[in-house]
Amino acid sequence: MPKPKSRKKKSPKRVLALPDLEHAKTTVLNSLTSASGQRTYEQAIREFVGWYCSEPRLAFNRTVVLRYRIHLEQKQYAPAKINLRLAAVRRVAYEAADAGLLSPELAAGIRRVKGVRRLGVRLGNWLTPEQGRPLLVRTQPTTPREARDHAMVATLIGCGLRRGELLTLTMESVQQREEHRVIADLVGKGGHVRTVPIPTWVKCAMDAWTAAAGISEGRMFRARAQLIQPRRAVNENL
Repeated sequence: MPKPKSRKKKSPKRVLALPDLEHAKTTVLNSLTSASGQRTYEQAIREFVGWYCSEPRLAFNRTVVLRYRIHLEQKQYAPAKINLRLAAVRRVAYEAADAGLLSPELAAGIRRVKGVRRLGVRLGNWLTPEQGRPLLVRTQPTTPREARDHAMVATLIGCGLRRGELLTLTMESVQQREEHRVIADLVGKGGHVRTVPIPTWVKCAMDAWTAAAGISEGRMFRARAQLIQPRRAVNENL
């Protein structure tokens, strides 16, 4: 009687094809809750996939990731930018190993790749209070567009919001708490929720814009075309 053929266990791959990388990228993006984090990781993974596929059949291991780090250093990227891209590559390796596409030993080696050492503190080009004040007092808004721009700059400076947080700000999120106006339950970077106090002069700028634009609900800052279009539709119906 012939012996039954034993099924060979399928070993994980050492070289990942483009469909495997796309599957790992989708899994990584689905695990992130922040929209800004998804955009950042998607760009970082896309750059790595483009570099990885440009080389002839590279094994996805620690040595390859080290070569990629050298590639980023040669492009003279900042340490924070390099470390962010390496973090995205580590996430891809973890998700690929979890899906059975990559050997756990290779994934563990990739996760041990260290980032670039950051020397000192990067100060950036943020405005000082003396530099930000002329942006608010130099001109008085006379048109709805100027009122909107003035209110946006005042909110950015007075409340310390990020650009993405400013664009998603709604009328309903501006609430009265005791004797103060606040932006309640603001969802920021990484899904962190916080409450931001609104100075009186910022609230005055907000009110001037919303009164000129006739906004009472929904997003506070909108393009002028979004406000003019409904009025045109009403006039055409008349």
